[in-house]
Amino acid sequence: MDLHFTIDQPFGFKLYPYFQTVYQIIVGRPTETFVFVPGATPLSTDKEVFSACIAYLVIIFSTRHFMQYLKNPIPLKAIFMLHNVLLTLVSLSLLLLFIEQLVPIIARHGLFFAVCNDAAWTQPIELLYYLNYLVKYWELADTMFLALKKKKLEFLHYFHHSATMVLCYTQLCGKTSVSWVPITLNLAVHVAMYYYFFRTASGAKIWWKRYLTTMQIVQFIIDLGFIYVCSFYYFGYAHFNILTKCAGEDVAAAFGCALLTSYLLLFINFYFQTYKAKSKVMSKSKAAASAGLETAETKEGPGEVMKPEKTEKHTTKKVQKKKKKQQNGQQNGQQNGQQNGAR
Repeated sequence: MDLHFTIDQPFGFKLYPYFQTVYQIIVGRPTETFVFVPGATPLSTDKEVFSACIAYLVIIFSTRHFMQYLKNPIPLKAIFMLHNVLLTLVSLSLLLLFIEQLVPIIARHGLFFAVCNDAAWTQPIELLYYLNYLVKYWELADTMFLALKKKKLEFLHYFHHSATMVLCYTQLCGKTSVSWVPITLNLAVHVAMYYYFFRTASGAKIWWKRYLTTMQIVQFIIDLGFIYVCSFYYFGYAHFNILTKCAGEDVAAAFGCALLTSYLLLFINFYFQTYKAKSKVMSKSKAAASAGLETAETKEGPGEVMKPEKTEKHTTKKVQKKKKKQQNGQQNGQQNGQQNGAR
């Protein structure tokens, strides 16, 4: 295959034709026929999305309750690994397809056009948005794995999974051109995240675990920068007839701003609770060890019993005392020898 890098082929060859072939085989229709129509396209009504969220919460908490009666978690290693490796590949594929569609738009028309103009909402990109939305239903299985493995269900986890599904739905209905910003960043994070889950399930030790949360925080900061600006332009034009028009709808703009802001605050709180608190515990353990205390076992595993460390001052005094004792012994020996000799 000859690679020819251009604005229309940022990877040296066209990816979308391969995607079209796969789509045709699976769906039975060409990609060009897809149009997202609220109320007609599957999972495109408020009732369907709301019902899916309720069903998700009922199922995961019912499963967690049921698992309390089982002594051991259900072994799902092989299925869990398959789930994560497939989501890694799907997320990567969607990310690359998005990049291929977005590079020509940004290069030819500029960034503001790509996030605000109605023409930036193209048919191929709409199809990718919809597929990304469907993947959010698949990702709900993440929580089921946690429940079946008898893991704690954190509020951040199930809130983020269910609300992101709703977010993707509202942006599809509102046709917000800026949608590609949070979606592509989220896909990039998910490539790393699901790869991490796949590797750890196989027993590998991954040193960059904490940086996943950092990536998510950075993602939401960038998201909000774009969303706030685009929403400012949207509301300014739609309700006050000022500024430049920006694509979107009231519900999509308001919900996107509110939800992504809550995500940022929740993930920052999670980061400090998980990693900063852990750092403080480790610092206190080291301080206790240097003071001559023994450390107890930590959650991660058995800790080492630390012996009291001798301070420099304590060591110096002991050496001086020992030398003085030796000198006194020598003096006593000399005195005894002299006395014995006199005898």
